[in-house]
Amino acid sequence: MCSIQQFPQKWHFSNEKSSRSSFPHPTSLPTISSTLNPSNSSSVSAGRIKRQVLSQEGRTKLNNSPDREFYAFPRFVTHVDDNFISNLTNLYGEILRPEMEILDLMSSWVSHLPEQVAYKKVVGHGLNAQELARNPRFDYFFVKDLNKDQHLEVEDSSFDAVLCTVSVQYLQQPEKVFAEVFRVLRPGGVLIVSFSNRLFYEKAIAAWRDGTTYSRVQLVVQYFQCVEGFTQPQIIRKFPNVKEEKSILSRIAGMLGLLSGSDPFYAVIAYRNFKPVRE
Repeated sequence: MCSIQQFPQKWHFSNEKSSRSSFPHPTSLPTISSTLNPSNSSSVSAGRIKRQVLSQEGRTKLNNSPDREFYAFPRFVTHVDDNFISNLTNLYGEILRPEMEILDLMSSWVSHLPEQVAYKKVVGHGLNAQELARNPRFDYFFVKDLNKDQHLEVEDSSFDAVLCTVSVQYLQQPEKVFAEVFRVLRPGGVLIVSFSNRLFYEKAIAAWRDGTTYSRVQLVVQYFQCVEGFTQPQIIRKFPNVKEEKSILSRIAGMLGLLSGSDPFYAVIAYRNFKPVRE
């Protein structure tokens, strides 16, 4: 079960493909879907999980306590630097449209959406109700632990976009979560997964914790590819600017995000069934 709360809504990259192929009216709240099938598509296979990406060991965490306990106290901080946030907001500005209904998955007190754009609806999800209640972009939000239950209590094809920001590293059942996202996306809807090199080390899964930057990007690509029906994932990488006069070691450290305030930006993007063509 999850809890739902509502409140008033306040008033270039270089693109690269993977190397592998007032309050909302109560009636506007989503109703619980009558099916757990990942997809309501006419194609029987669409939305099904083709294979498991992670081993059992790869899903483990150093801290096995319930995630609801770990996130019990609000953290009113940003977990990435201003440069990362700017890159993410710019990306959202390029892809998202005002008429869209958006689900911000595993979110907090800020969504990094362009301030000047008012979207049709933004729904928040996370583990700390105090953080979510502070987010000015949400029409409403719900609290749910996706590592305990991956089903989202919303109808099939409810959203035009799903966002997952600096949180994918904590998913222990990413295959099921991505299949569920596929179900709630409308055809042509987009899933944008963004991340850097920061993490709560004890809460990240082993496959992420022990991986390299390259392997983490490919891991997210495989999450998309394991679900039937997503388009070929698109990878975006953007590194911090490092001045030429710095030493070679400093420049390498900056690219790896090892210098304070220099978070590398990664995003992996794919669409349900097809990528819309917009003028």
